[in-house]
Amino acid sequence: MLLADVAATSTALAATRSRLAKRALLVDLLRRTAPDEVPVVVRYLAGELRQRRTGLGWRSLSALPGPADEPSLDVLGVDATFERMAGLAGPGSATARTALAAELFAAATADEQGLLRGLVTGELRQGALDALVLDAVAEAAGVPVDAVRRAAMLAGASEPVAVAALGAGSPEAALAALAGFTLTVGRPVRPMLAASAPDVAAAVDGFGGRPVVVDAKLDGIRVQVHRDGDDVRVWTRSLDDITARVPELVAVVRALPVRTVVLDGEALALDATGRPRPFQETASRSATRDAELAGATELTPFFFDVLHADGRDLLGAPLLERLAVLDTVAAGHLVERVVTDDAAAAQAAFAGWVAAGQEGVIVKDAAAPYEAGRRGGAWVKVKPRHTLDLVVLAVERGSGRRSGLLSNIHLGARDGAGGWVMLGKTFKGMTDEMLAWQTQRFGELAVDDDGWTVRVRPEQVVEIAFDGLQRSSRYPGGLALRFARVLRYRDDKTAAEADTIETVRALAAPSGT
Repeated sequence: MLLADVAATSTALAATRSRLAKRALLVDLLRRTAPDEVPVVVRYLAGELRQRRTGLGWRSLSALPGPADEPSLDVLGVDATFERMAGLAGPGSATARTALAAELFAAATADEQGLLRGLVTGELRQGALDALVLDAVAEAAGVPVDAVRRAAMLAGASEPVAVAALGAGSPEAALAALAGFTLTVGRPVRPMLAASAPDVAAAVDGFGGRPVVVDAKLDGIRVQVHRDGDDVRVWTRSLDDITARVPELVAVVRALPVRTVVLDGEALALDATGRPRPFQETASRSATRDAELAGATELTPFFFDVLHADGRDLLGAPLLERLAVLDTVAAGHLVERVVTDDAAAAQAAFAGWVAAGQEGVIVKDAAAPYEAGRRGGAWVKVKPRHTLDLVVLAVERGSGRRSGLLSNIHLGARDGAGGWVMLGKTFKGMTDEMLAWQTQRFGELAVDDDGWTVRVRPEQVVEIAFDGLQRSSRYPGGLALRFARVLRYRDDKTAAEADTIETVRALAAPSGT
């Protein structure tokens, strides 16, 4: 299949808001996809490369060749090129990677370049999320969508499920192939995810007076741990295998009083008082490839769910039943929790845990099964919301559905001496009306334009919500916003009234988290 076919579908996806229309476009392309091309096409339709890291980024894409006139690239060849890039390391690798990227983009048409750029940067905003792709796989294979979704949850990935369903030859054979995906100790499943609520009372009230389990939401990394005898494996939320990087977690699980187990939890770095250290330390520790690195921060695991224990699958069991098993197999390594139907008790727990440095709470239906890979209503997270009034320093041109618009804004705080300290970027939270407004507004404020990033006069104040702060060597202030999103533009404030870097640093202090 030509990459141009995928690019044309991606462009059509971005042009429609209708979920049914999007699914029809996906089904049409999937039915034209050869079996060996399915893994690549499915991943591209979901907006991702198959390679976790290619070494390319925005800077690498700033000076690439112009587009080709006619399409010639095929999807397998493109995937092979990115695989070569991902495998480059050592002296000369940057030069070789740049050469491969230039060669690839020179052979791509304008539409194909847009697709490739979006895949590389992770900003292919075409509205074809993984869940919608799975729905399309089900329709193309002629099987119930629930069968495809369940298989993908248990497989931990969409590609093998799409291959099984689309390559079976008949709906009956596809169903049989999908039934072969089961919970297997040693193979990660997609984690259950939480919806959001604005406050604790709303979260508790959403369960209609039924008992809920209120877990402390730890500011760590999500880990899924499998043990089969002495063999222990650890995966992250994105199902990256980090076993070799976290020997301390392996040791803890190997010592538990159970032979086979699948646990869901969080791992985080603690200070001498037991308080969470900054998230950046936890994140950098889990990313350390050399587990024996001197001075590496040790991680501590805390588990909040169990999916399997000693031959018994627990996915379908009610939460309270799973927790009874968890208390037996992982005592001493549990996330703190409260079981209640009282919003006031849940709020008190929330306040206490936030004061202790935790991220918030997750309110859970006490009777719900573990819905792997789902973001349903059975789990609801609540976090304290921080806001800052910052100034826009620059803005990047959009891609995909935002082509022709100015999208990703660069955010800065006042430095107290007439200058600005950048704290990060965001394109989250912007409505279509806001995008249209800011495209005009920042065009008026522009002072420099390199074709991708437009620097603007620091005059426009924007109110930003964010979940926390982390240390960053990328920005001169040493701090970066976590999960920043736009709430509104503040025309009632001047840039001189924006928040200062001192205010931001105060929020980053332990007493402010």
